[in-house]
Amino acid sequence: MLKLKRILLIAPSEMTHTPAFERAHALACATGALLHIVAFDYVQALAVAGLLDHEAMAQAREGYLQVHRHWLEQQARFYRCGDLQVSTEVVWAKSSLTNLLEYVTDFHPDLVIKDTHYVPALDRAFHRPLDWRLLRECPTHLHLVTSARNPKPLKILAAIDLSHLEELTQGLNDRILDLASTLAASCGASLHLLNVCRWSEISEAPMSVPTGTLDASLRDAIEDAQQEAFDVLAERYCIKSTRRHSLTGVPHKVIGLFAQQNAFDIVVLGTVYHQAPERFIGDTVESLLNRAPCSLMIVKPLRSFG
Repeated sequence: MLKLKRILLIAPSEMTHTPAFERAHALACATGALLHIVAFDYVQALAVAGLLDHEAMAQAREGYLQVHRHWLEQQARFYRCGDLQVSTEVVWAKSSLTNLLEYVTDFHPDLVIKDTHYVPALDRAFHRPLDWRLLRECPTHLHLVTSARNPKPLKILAAIDLSHLEELTQGLNDRILDLASTLAASCGASLHLLNVCRWSEISEAPMSVPTGTLDASLRDAIEDAQQEAFDVLAERYCIKSTRRHSLTGVPHKVIGLFAQQNAFDIVVLGTVYHQAPERFIGDTVESLLNRAPCSLMIVKPLRSFG
């Protein structure tokens, strides 16, 4: 079973206590992982003024950062209990994708946790939101938190994708279930398994099974093969038959509705790159993120830090 040893919480630049704090603390307590909290803070006015009087602005900046460090340390103090290790850091830098990825690469966490931020459709049309870019670029598992109604999750849904050949997704379904089962066991949560057959759409991905154009007999054969693979995975991770769900439809719509109707706290699902930059098995996650029914746990294929 997967062992979570290091959790990184990316706190907002504003000194506000958000749902991601509660979830990170709950998961660290449940798994025994070290929790490190980092906040990126950068005030443009101080940076510009520093060009005129470097020494004075350096002191002003240090005083400003000290206030933020003190606030963050206060939050951590409430979390330190028993053997739980909690550390904090405030970095003078913009909360940009480049800075976040450099920090993640240096810290080597097993899980990155961050609050998700809703971005209107019009804004998304002109630029790629940070959460959307982290889905693609973050080298390790990423947990985007929408709320902390249950800081320690009670119900977890693992959503797998059997429409792609497993060797091309680098064992992603197993990694999804490995992480989901670890979280469920650590938190005492119920674990459900969901596969959505894409019969209602014709996939354009070159490595997907082109189900929309198949005749009935071949389609039935593929459906039987998917069900067999589904049952094998469910048995391997000891998931009860009453918690196994096979549904049909457009994946992100089905997963979103199912998670909402059944009050799941976390949906665990995967993304993976392929060689061409835009060939990306992850459109389901991106679509879900826009209207997330609950917090999302995004699993990445096995990959070493650069």
